[in-house]
Formats: sequence, C-alpha cells, structure tokens
Amino acid sequence: MDLKDLRLFLHLSKTLHFARSSKELHISPSGLTRAIQRLEQEFDVALFERDNRTVRLTSAGLQLRDYAVQTLDQLLQLKSDLQRRGDGLRGTLSLFCSVTASYSFLHELLQQFRAVYPQVELQLHTGDSALALERVIAGQDDIAIAAMPDRLPESLAFLPLGESPLVCIGPVLTCPVQQLLVQGRDSGDYDWQSLPVIMPETGLARSRVEQWFAQRGQKPRIYAQVSGHEAMVSMVSLGCGIAVVPRVVVDKSPVSDRIEILPVMQELRPFTVGLCARRRKFANPLVNALWQVAEAGQR
Repeated sequence: MDLKDLRLFLHLSKTLHFARSSKELHISPSGLTRAIQRLEQEFDVALFERDNRTVRLTSAGLQLRDYAVQTLDQLLQLKSDLQRRGDGLRGTLSLFCSVTASYSFLHELLQQFRAVYPQVELQLHTGDSALALERVIAGQDDIAIAAMPDRLPESLAFLPLGESPLVCIGPVLTCPVQQLLVQGRDSGDYDWQSLPVIMPETGLARSRVEQWFAQRGQKPRIYAQVSGHEAMVSMVSLGCGIAVVPRVVVDKSPVSDRIEILPVMQELRPFTVGLCARRRKFANPLVNALWQVAEAGQR
C-alpha cells in the first residue's frame, strides 16, 4: 500500500469533497480518483458511496480511516524517535500562515528557532488565514499561525502571540463608495444598505461582521467574497467597497496610504493571533521544540 495514497484517502475522508481535497492537496481530480481506486482494488471493497450531491464513507472506509490515522501517527513517532538518536534535532517542520503573519508574527519566532535548531528544515506555506485551522486539523501542516476561534476544538492547542483589532476600512480614492462614506460622516448615519461590502469567503472575521449586521436587523450588501485579507485591502484601495480586516494587515499593506480606517464597528472584538497545532503532534519533537521557543518568547 502506497503511503501517499493513504494520505490522500485520509484527507478525503475528512472533507468528503473530491474537488476541495484535490485543490488543497495540489493534485488533479482524476489523480485523486485514481489513488482511491487503487486502494479500493487493493482491499477489494468500496471506500466511498457517491451520488450527484454527496460523498459518504462506507463501513470499510471508516475502518480504513481509523487504520490510516493510527499508521501515519506511528510513522511520525518512528521518524521522531530516529531523529532524536541523531546529533541534535533534524527533520522537516511544516508551517502555515498568511503573508502578513509571516513577517508580523513568524519572522522573529523563526529567527530564534533557527538559532537553536539550525538543522531543522522549515516548509512554510502561505495562504488565506481563514484556512489555517482546517489545514492543521487535516494534517496538511504541523503548526499554523491563526486567529483563535470563539470555540477551540479540544483536539487543538493554542498559544497566543499577540492581538490585532478588527477595523473597517474604506477607499481614499474619489469614487461612489467614497462619496457614500463622506455623506455618512456628514450626517452621522451611514447608509449600510447602499455601501458595498467586501467579505472574506469564510472565517472568523466574516462571522463577526455578519453578527454585527444581524444585531442591527440588516444584511450586508456584498460586492465580492475574497480569499485573504491582503486581497481585500487591495480591492478597497481600488474603490470596490468597504471591508473589515485585522489592523495588522492594514499596517503592513503596500497600499495602506490609499485606504482609511472608518470610525465604525469599533466594538468588534480583536483577533487573538497565535500558534495552533493538534495536541497529538506534540509527540513530534520538532513541533514541541518550536512551541517551547514560542512560549519562552512570551514570558
């Protein structure tokens, strides 16, 4: 049995969505299908039940999922044990964060870590911060920098590194959106039904903005749904609408001079930003080492 096929199967068993798994694993849908077919042929069972709308694990699929989790964890433990026998920590540590977090929170941490463990290879993946927890839970990355959710799954550990307020931003550029903002400032009452809003596709910021509107009995007029706060700031600078993003993204943005922070939604709770990892990953000495370096830096 190919371990790569087993990892692909395990990811799919969690998402139950072929298109999503193929995108996140950077494999073609046909390649993912062939991997599942190889496993089904090897065990001579169907692992998934599929129709036009849903994908479900069969009883055999559930058994293989449990086996895959146990086998891959044991392999990780074996690699950790072998690494410990060597002269100092060695191996590969996978991390995920947004582009902004990579130089706002991660840079100093990695500098400290590299000074102590120079032989550890770091694989840094960047993307939409809203996907950070999903990637850790799915086993795609060992550790991620993420915003702490309102409810943290019991399987995850979280180490706060700092806070970033959520701010509502608008364009400085002369445009219809900017004119609506001027009218709102002059009257003291913004026309929320007319203002176009750029929303994250998913994540904590989106849920807090939706709650803010719901508390006022309104719905945002969504102009676009965007993956990544950095892209949202760029769209605001072009006059496409307003958006709510972490302040740290605004401060680090190359277009920060083309946007303004609006005196609204100031009651939104700030993001607590920190390291996140599955608790079972602490069996990996590389994960444990990075976590300890981060803890020391917070004292």
